[in-house]
Amino acid sequence: MDKYKVVIVDDDELALDNLIFGLQKFEDFYLSGIARNGVSAKRLISKVRPDLLFLDVELPDMKGMDLLDSIRDNLTWDMKVVFYTAYDKYMVSAIRQSAFDYLLKPFEDEELAIIISRFMRSAEQEQRIIPYSSMSVNTGRTFMVFTPTNDMRALRPAEIGYFRYCSERKQWEVVLSGQAPLPLKKSTTAEQIVKYASCFVQIHQSFIINIDYLMIIKDSKCVLYPPFENVSELLVSKKYKKELQDRYCL
Repeated sequence: MDKYKVVIVDDDELALDNLIFGLQKFEDFYLSGIARNGVSAKRLISKVRPDLLFLDVELPDMKGMDLLDSIRDNLTWDMKVVFYTAYDKYMVSAIRQSAFDYLLKPFEDEELAIIISRFMRSAEQEQRIIPYSSMSVNTGRTFMVFTPTNDMRALRPAEIGYFRYCSERKQWEVVLSGQAPLPLKKSTTAEQIVKYASCFVQIHQSFIINIDYLMIIKDSKCVLYPPFENVSELLVSKKYKKELQDRYCL
């Protein structure tokens, strides 16, 4: 198995050395790079695409939360973020920023071990995610999509709950099981998306769902099976509701 890539962003040399030393005890992890300010961190993260990021809250040129906000829309892979700081006042902000965890300086070996253990369990669960009904969800053929950076990404229908159109960025993104939403190349159209697989059905100008995950349409909203059961934004417009009724005899 390939090792998990780690990046550390911190300008505190002592804390940096302690974390590097602590990570050396975990053979499944590889330190892929270190950045000491936000500007260099952005370049490093984009280049390395780490699985795990240890991010200091106070950087010389910006706040760690601001750095995370600035790169969030460009994250096309699953990256867990651990805020690494001496100030516990940032804990609430870290949680609100969807940080995977929080490590206070100076840390005990067991605290780092707990975070690594949580990461490993999470990674293993994501690798063996089984759709709600393996009998009914169409695993489908693998197909290729293009990201905004022109990378090619292989996907299977069973990984996908739905697609949504982001009007601010003027592009579609795909909402995946257990991963961060994946932005698609801006030239990608709804017509192209529904051709990827027969289970992709448009329900609104801004939404295309995987029909195999559809449980019920209630009050013009789609309720999906796990792992997408907590999604509440999938509104069915009048235009597409009629098409759904005709196509699936609803």
